[in-house]
Amino acid sequence: MTDRAQATRERILVAAERLYAEHGVLAVSNRQIGEAAGQGNNTVVGYHFGTRAELVRAIVRKHTGAIERLRDRRLSRGPTQLRDWLGCLVHPSIEHLAELGAPTWFARFAAQVLTEPSLRAVIVEETLTSPSLARTLEGLYRCLPGLPAEVRAERNDLTRLLVIHAMAERERALASKAGWRGTATGLTDALAGLWLAPVTK
Repeated sequence: MTDRAQATRERILVAAERLYAEHGVLAVSNRQIGEAAGQGNNTVVGYHFGTRAELVRAIVRKHTGAIERLRDRRLSRGPTQLRDWLGCLVHPSIEHLAELGAPTWFARFAAQVLTEPSLRAVIVEETLTSPSLARTLEGLYRCLPGLPAEVRAERNDLTRLLVIHAMAERERALASKAGWRGTATGLTDALAGLWLAPVTK
């Protein structure tokens, strides 16, 4: 791929991530993305990415490599306690967004995609292939060996919803310079309460 083509792809990814985050995935056309990316050709998005699902997948992959590296770094410290493992879930994504500098759109983009049934599977597939995430979840489950499988599955879903939407809200607040400070710690505290909550028989 030429440098020019790579630069065009990057502009499309940035424009699509922002527009999807601000307006919702299905509300944004390829033409709007092309215009926001400074491209006059109405078919440029389809040419570079094919389907909407592949464009969404490319946006997710643009971020997951950095998040994977940050989680691997945390895992190398040898987490043992529940809060350690929850920190491995939460901190890498927030650290990645903080490193990007404001404004960012990935958290809001992820929240939009997860609420769209036709595209939700893309993010789920991409995150389920993460080796560091698999290790983190295994460590988390080892801390709560008596938790029934159905309760574990439910709390897994609640964790995903809480993390994604809390990050999206914080990202939205960055427009007023709220910053990421304390977000990961507060979210880890909330998740610890969720996972340690008693199970009603």
